[in-house]
Amino acid sequence: MADVSTGVLHTLFHSDQGGHEQVVLCQDRKSGLKAVIAIHSTALGPALGGTRFYPYANEAEAVADALNLARGMSYKNAMAGLDHGGGKAVIIGDPERDKTEELLLAYGRFVASLGGRYVTACDVGTYVADMDVVARECRWTTGRSPENGGAGDSSVLTAYGVYQGMRASAQHLWGDPSLRGRTVGIAGVGKVGHHLVEHLLVEGARVVVTDVRREAVGRISDRHPQVQVATDTEALIRVEGLDIYAPCALGGALSDESVPALTARVVCGAANNQLAHPGVEKDLADRGILYAPDYVVNAGGVIQVADELHGFDFDRCKAKAAKIFDTTLAIFARAKDDGIPPAAAADRIAEQRMHEASTAGGR
Repeated sequence: MADVSTGVLHTLFHSDQGGHEQVVLCQDRKSGLKAVIAIHSTALGPALGGTRFYPYANEAEAVADALNLARGMSYKNAMAGLDHGGGKAVIIGDPERDKTEELLLAYGRFVASLGGRYVTACDVGTYVADMDVVARECRWTTGRSPENGGAGDSSVLTAYGVYQGMRASAQHLWGDPSLRGRTVGIAGVGKVGHHLVEHLLVEGARVVVTDVRREAVGRISDRHPQVQVATDTEALIRVEGLDIYAPCALGGALSDESVPALTARVVCGAANNQLAHPGVEKDLADRGILYAPDYVVNAGGVIQVADELHGFDFDRCKAKAAKIFDTTLAIFARAKDDGIPPAAAADRIAEQRMHEASTAGGR
């Protein structure tokens, strides 16, 4: 028998990172679909999370990613105040080569077979147009186009939530939520980052940006020539006088290498999984750097897609996303009271909400 003591089955049933309610392996030979749907928790309601389409090296890596992402969605949805648990799906393959209408329809049928326990949306490698196709087979689909009853691009409210997290960080650290005169460095000015730039400039902040894609930086420079450009992330985090660092691209931005070089007093950005490993949050605290937990401040997007299930209303969603300011402040207060880093405080609050729902006879 193969040794699975350190594999995904061990993660699922025995590790602190497990505890998932259900993992579904999906295959449709005709379309070539291979997918994993992971439901971490339905204590607060149906699991909600996006569909990632990615060329994983092997199936075990795909399952492990689905488990990790689904667990993260439980915490994100709990902290966002949503009546949803956490789930995530991954489709194994290269979206540029393997994505077809037939495959997406097959995937939609698998999601539909769960009877509403899992609600899907966009993620890396999937887009609004893809969700429109999935929705033809599955009514538990969000992130659709406005023409098909959806809310469209969720990056607008994701950026707005991060902006509210920055304001809360400023309030906690400097006693004033205003970002006027503050210097903010943004790594990644794509879908979310370029909206964040707009919020900051309107308030009178000084903005420095970088992105691996020249066209993304060029779009910002053409529109706002006053925005400074750093050559790369390594240069950005070392900018003298930087007040806030906003990682808005890939995960793992806060590492053993980057944290010692940071000049910023606050880290608050849209990227998921910013901590390269759990010990990094203590390194940030030891350096006196305030960290606004990523899954708290970037929850504007999931707030938006969740609202689709009730008939999307932008103003209602924006009002919910504005509460990220209060939630972030509450996390900082809990961290101070408990003598722990903010990321640990956010986990405790989320776990408490899920536990209370379970013990109260939740789902």
